[in-house]
Formats: sequence, C-alpha cells, structure tokens
Amino acid sequence: MNPSILLPEVQDFIHQNLKADITKLVLKGSPFPTINTTELIEQIEAKKRCERKLPTWYNTSAIYFPNKLNIEQTSSEATAAYKSKLMSGTSIIDITGGFGVDCYAFSKQFDSVTHCELNESLSDIVKHNLKSLKVDTIKTHKGNGVTYITNNNTHYDWIYVDPSRRNDVKGKVFLLEDCLPNIPLHLNALLEKSNNILIKNSPLIDLTSCINELSFVKEIHIIALYNEVKEVLVHVEKEYQGTIQIHAVNLQETTDEFSFTYQKDYNVVLSEPLKYIYEPNSAILKSGGFEAVSELFDLYKLHKHSHIYTSASEITFPGRSFEVLEILPYNKKQLLKKLPHKKANITTRNFKESVASIRKKTGIKDGGSVYLFFTTNKKEEQIVLLCKKL
Repeated sequence: MNPSILLPEVQDFIHQNLKADITKLVLKGSPFPTINTTELIEQIEAKKRCERKLPTWYNTSAIYFPNKLNIEQTSSEATAAYKSKLMSGTSIIDITGGFGVDCYAFSKQFDSVTHCELNESLSDIVKHNLKSLKVDTIKTHKGNGVTYITNNNTHYDWIYVDPSRRNDVKGKVFLLEDCLPNIPLHLNALLEKSNNILIKNSPLIDLTSCINELSFVKEIHIIALYNEVKEVLVHVEKEYQGTIQIHAVNLQETTDEFSFTYQKDYNVVLSEPLKYIYEPNSAILKSGGFEAVSELFDLYKLHKHSHIYTSASEITFPGRSFEVLEILPYNKKQLLKKLPHKKANITTRNFKESVASIRKKTGIKDGGSVYLFFTTNKKEEQIVLLCKKL
C-alpha cells in the first residue's frame, strides 16, 4: 500500500477522473510526486468497476482499491448478501478472504469473522478498508488459510472458501482438485474445525463432477444476478448422507427461487405448443433440473431436449413467458411473410442451426417486439414459434 493514495487531494483526483480517458491520463502522468502513474490509474480503474458491483466501497471515503483483477474476482455485494443469509451462528472463517466483500456481509450475521489472505498486500488493504467501513468484528490474518485453521484449536460454526481457479501449471481450471487450495484434499481436515463448509465455485463448474469430488454435500445454490450465473455454492455438512437439494436463484428486483432434489425422477409429459411457452432463467438452465420444472410447475415440455415449456393457461414462472401467436414450419419464405420488417428477437433451443446462421440465411435483423423460438417438437420436427413477450 502507498499511504499517499489516501490523501484527500489524491482521493478527489481519483473521483474526478472516473470517467476520464485513461490513455490521456497515462500520457499526462501522475501530478503527485509520491504516486506513480500506474498506481493512480490502478485506483481509478478499480474504483470505476465498483460503482455497481460494490456500491458500499464505491461510496465510502478513504477506500484503498486493489488491482482490477481482484475486483473482477471478488463477489458482488448482492451475491455476498445472499450467501450470508444461508449461514448462521457465532463464528465464521473465510480461508481465502480476497478483497473482503464476503466477510463484510458475514459480519452482519456473525459475531466473529476471521479473514485469511495469502497475499500480504491485499490483506493490508482489507485491514485498512475495514476501518473506513467502521467494521470491528472482522479479524484479518496474513498467510495460508488452510495452514492457519489446521494449526489452531478454534472450532468455527462455518468455514467459507473461494478457491482460486488459476493454476500455475494448468492455467484456468474448473475441477476442485486443480484449484488452490485443493478442497477435496483438505476436506477431512477442515471438517475437524467446523461441521459446515460453504464452497464458492465458478459458474462454469459441472455440478455432477463437483458432487463426485466431495463428500457430505447437502445443498447446491446456483446464484444468478439479473439472469447471469455468477456463483455456484456448495454446502458440505459433516457426516451428511441425505438427498442433495439444488436451489436455483436469480437475484433481481423480484428474486426468483426454484428448488428440487438432485437425481430424483420427476414426471415429464410432452406436448405440442399450447397458448403459452416458458423459457427458464439462467440459474435453472445451469441447474439441469429440467424434468423438475415440468412436474413442479405442472407444465408440458415441447421435447425431451428442448427445455421449453408450455401450458394452456398462463402461470407465474421463474424466467421469460410468451404468448404463442403462430406455429410455423422452418421455411424461409413462410417465415419472412410473417415479418414485413424483417426484424425479430431470435432464440434457439434444441435446433439444428445457430442464431447467427439463421440471421445470415433469412436476413432477419435483431430487435423489435416479435420473438421467434426455433426448436424441435415432440415429433422431431423443426418448428418456429412466433410469440409476443408477456
């Protein structure tokens, strides 16, 4: 940390240049003798990224920002707040603390929070920022979180871990055993220190692979923010042997939540498109609970692999809902007759061609109020559903 960054005139300069042209700022250089240009630009770029993702940090005075990669990798305030409500108790330890956003959220639920961070500079930044944020229930520790927790005699109500998915040898990785720390390797040791562990994973992780790598998995939470999957959280409970519950959550103005039991057989009935069709949100699509959606919402599926649902009466659904205006065969001439302005929003589900290919062949431009779903029906026919959004 460079303490000069926190001087009022420097903080004012950073704030005044959040919308400035970075290239021009670099060419001008730093106006402050004790701060180099790289440090100054780093603060401006990192703070700019926090305006929507971390509004508390953005709007608090005397916050020291790490590099923009740390900001990219940290949880958003919205997802941190959600996960904090999944846990309760007196004490929690985050063994991969990072920029401290999750710990800040945990401090609203727990009396005692421990933040471990291997990067000493980042740990110093977090310690300073906690003072600016007026939080005094979080203890920071520099060093390896796994080593710290296994070498002390404290038992915690919860352990939280967000393994690094960047491996020095393999590059970007998705298996838990390739991440740092290697949670499958250390799982038994960690369960000696807490009965509950919450593991944050990449949105790209394969759920079945993740479950197979671990023991005692109780729940999985798939968290989307405005329909973009951000995190996959795995709750491990010591000695748990029951069924695994999957929760697909889309955080927005009105949060959608959908839960089902992993690997349970759900009843699915196929149907031709009826008056209404439904497209699940991204969290549900990630969860793989396609049969569960059909049974629990009492909807028909168009095809086993299409993941579009239909009903004769409109229902409230966690995703997008449409009224079907026409059902067309996949025929360019017939399709263009229905689109005098050659403009529509296109989605493909279980279809032989991509959106780009369809647009190239038909000349249909993006936008407008018409929605086209290119899909396959239960008779294995390629069809187009011309719809309006509800």
